[in-house]
Amino acid sequence: MKRDQLVIFARAPRLGTVKRRLARGIGAMATLRFYRGQLAALLGAVGRDRRWATAISATPDRVRARWPRRVPVLAQGRGGLGQRMARAMRPHRRVVIVGSDIPEVGAADIAAAFRALGRADAVFGPAEDGGYWLVGLGPRRPAAPFAKVRWSTDHALADTLANFRNHRVALLRRLRDVDTAEDLRALEKTRR
Repeated sequence: MKRDQLVIFARAPRLGTVKRRLARGIGAMATLRFYRGQLAALLGAVGRDRRWATAISATPDRVRARWPRRVPVLAQGRGGLGQRMARAMRPHRRVVIVGSDIPEVGAADIAAAFRALGRADAVFGPAEDGGYWLVGLGPRRPAAPFAKVRWSTDHALADTLANFRNHRVALLRRLRDVDTAEDLRALEKTRR
């Protein structure tokens, strides 16, 4: 049996290209420091776990970047977010995608997602903003799991769940992703 696959969706950590909405609030250099630190922490927490194989799915394609850990780096390719996610998941029997901007995610969350795929066809980690920080699919999945999703809105999770009407779905704990300076302040407040 093939190992479960974890795919970390990430943008190459380069000044002025990561987390642009966050950069508007805290500046490009502070944003890059946050992003690099977050990516390093995530890879440190989940990247060497032997229960699954880990890879980064990176954008833009063919860009040279210094990644915080040595893991395979694959190009996301062209298309919208849903097309890129579906393409990254397609070759794997059981696969979990996690974003790179969720400071509270750890190995226990990834393990919980793969456990959930033992009894469900899909698993989602709901985000505070109406989206999701994690999606996992088992072998029984819709042909177009991310069709008609209004990305970057508070409808993203609900739109995606509509594609899974005839499938068993599991939900993990709700976490906050960091897209804006307000998200970062709220995260820091909860950590205090």
